[in-house]
Amino acid sequence: MNTIYVRTSGAAIASMVFGILAWVALPLLGAILAVVLGHIARAEIHRAPPGSIGGDGMAVAGLVLGYVHLALVALVLVLIAWVGMFAIAVWFGHVFV
Repeated sequence: MNTIYVRTSGAAIASMVFGILAWVALPLLGAILAVVLGHIARAEIHRAPPGSIGGDGMAVAGLVLGYVHLALVALVLVLIAWVGMFAIAVWFGHVFV
């Protein structure tokens, strides 16, 4: 019997771990690392001979977790800026419509 061993990309594992950590413990840093490592892992997997390196699903999971977290951070920052501008306008008595 001939057994073929497929190694899993370390960058894919790290991408998924940092993607999870972005939601639990490392909000911005974890998301950035998940995205960067996810792209590195997918490039590594696609450059290798077919079937020799696994982990594409983990890399995609890390990318999704990272990008969604970054999008939510951007949305929160925009909302904070919007509320801040409105508060300043009200404070000075000018309402911008």
